[in-house]
Amino acid sequence: MGDNITVRFESDRAYVTVNRPGKHNGLSLEMLRDLVAAAREVAAHKGTRAVILSGNGPSFSSGLDIAAATRDPLAIVREFLPRPWRGTNTFQEACWAWRRLDVPVIAAVHGRCYGGGLQLALAADFRIAAPTAEFSVMEAAHGLIPDMSGAATLSQLIGIDQALLLTMTADPVDAAYAEKIGLVTSVADDPLTAAEALADRVTARDPRAVAAAKRLFDSSWHRRSRATFAAERAAQIPLLLRKALGGRG
Repeated sequence: MGDNITVRFESDRAYVTVNRPGKHNGLSLEMLRDLVAAAREVAAHKGTRAVILSGNGPSFSSGLDIAAATRDPLAIVREFLPRPWRGTNTFQEACWAWRRLDVPVIAAVHGRCYGGGLQLALAADFRIAAPTAEFSVMEAAHGLIPDMSGAATLSQLIGIDQALLLTMTADPVDAAYAEKIGLVTSVADDPLTAAEALADRVTARDPRAVAAAKRLFDSSWHRRSRATFAAERAAQIPLLLRKALGGRG
């Protein structure tokens, strides 16, 4: 992995940090691949009981770095193709890989949490936000839809009207509103400290029961995520092609 995604193990915790502060942790294609690799590294590390996911610098993540990603259209095509054995492409797996873990993942969110950054946070099991954090399903501002597992996670967390409102407007919302509609778990002045405290509470329980609860809820909550990922891709492809053609067609 590169320096833009870091993994640190301490006691029974894994600390995964998005580390591109100069760009508000905008996600490049390489960083998406690194997020997948980081989740695998955590899964292989024995003794890890909880993951704390955070962003370095002024923001959790401002989302996909569109300018950087579109410099290599062929790379976007390659990463957009789903892996049959997983049912996700790289964009989706960068987020959903954290749902695949048997241990709880807690996102400590501050600053901007936009687009792909929001979808990454939504893939965590819990989200603790600073009062000044801002959230946006930003894709509509670029003529796109959330396609990094966002349709699956939004449907698990909030009502369809709120999901459509966020998605169709791309309007930023504050932490208080996000908590009110269920987008975040709680608001805390120091989300990282609050995440540590929550990790303490969860890791005090039998790890087998915690893992079983996570697997049970993920497999039974609403529709199957694999089908949702296919629907995401099918909806996004014509939008991407239209952008590639300069808005024609």
